[in-house]
Amino acid sequence: MNIPSAMEIDAVLSLVAEARANLDRVESILRGPAPAEPEDELDPKSPLNKNGVNLTPRGVEVAYRMFDAGRTRYAVSEALDISYGAATHRFHAWEKLGGKNREPQPL
Repeated sequence: MNIPSAMEIDAVLSLVAEARANLDRVESILRGPAPAEPEDELDPKSPLNKNGVNLTPRGVEVAYRMFDAGRTRYAVSEALDISYGAATHRFHAWEKLGGKNREPQPL
């Protein structure tokens, strides 16, 4: 019985690692993209969120859910394309409603 050399073992392990990488790549292609984060479902850029320059009730709820998720006022203002002052106003209203403990409204 031949005992494989260290060189042969390294070559086999290299082939196994390469095969594993290829299998992982194929699996990721077959599975498709990762499931959307809950925040992605909010779609901050949706036209349903604004009526002109003002937020609709849906837009306000989207802002509140973004605050629920830990987003900053600046991040919410950028995502919803509203001023920082408007985001701050929504943040304070969100806090008055209980912050993360508030009852989320349907979108």
